[in-house]
Amino acid sequence: MRLETRSVAKPWGRDILPPPFTAPEGQRIGEIWFVPPSELDELLVKYIFTSEKLSVQVHPSDAQAALGDPGDRGKEECWLVLDAEPDAKLGLGLTRSLSEDELRAAALDGSIEDMLGWRSVSAGDFFRILPGTVHAIGPGVSLVEIQQNSDTTYRLYDYGRPRDLHVDRAVAVARREPYQSGHHRRLEAHESATLVDGPHFRVDLIDGVPDACVAAAYDGRLLVVPLVGEVRIKGEPVAAGECGMADSLAEVGFTGERCLLVRSLA
Repeated sequence: MRLETRSVAKPWGRDILPPPFTAPEGQRIGEIWFVPPSELDELLVKYIFTSEKLSVQVHPSDAQAALGDPGDRGKEECWLVLDAEPDAKLGLGLTRSLSEDELRAAALDGSIEDMLGWRSVSAGDFFRILPGTVHAIGPGVSLVEIQQNSDTTYRLYDYGRPRDLHVDRAVAVARREPYQSGHHRRLEAHESATLVDGPHFRVDLIDGVPDACVAAAYDGRLLVVPLVGEVRIKGEPVAAGECGMADSLAEVGFTGERCLLVRSLA
């Protein structure tokens, strides 16, 4: 089954998108996401395209979200960079450990922008974003994001844009420390790898056909995200720029090209 695609306009998005995507006339598209099916509604897959910096923000864990507004859910996510301009950067973690008071003051006076661990990125960089990680995406980045299906976001700083901030909540849940290098990996052009394995979801990058070890880990419903070429799900083509759901890995016909496999562990 091919999932419904939804384009989301954002002020920091782009009016010209990389193929196979196109932006409607007069719109700046920042996200293209796939409507979660009821059978896997705990997961969300989206593409993100930036022309400006996104807000400095943090997401709570499930336990932390339960202490907030009714209906709030935690959010873990991960990013695979597909393309990046030469000076493109992601902000992950802090340059040094801060106290709650220091983080709050930095958010209020804007100096937090310089306290983020900004790092240059290029296609093939993968980052796991655990709940509590202070983060921001810079301009000139195209990436695919896989996340818990939650929109619970606490903004620390937004460059003076007229949007609500949630400084106290963000400070309360933030990991006030540098980003752990073990959550980043650099993937080569034809590399296959298990990118995330728990607690909320599993993600595998496949170049070619899954090996027996990966196949054994996908014993139920899964999402398939072709990055190059296409796959077939019960004979139906699902091309790069789309996302499909299969009831089992046996329904997926691989054509030897690059894709992501995603399953829920909830």
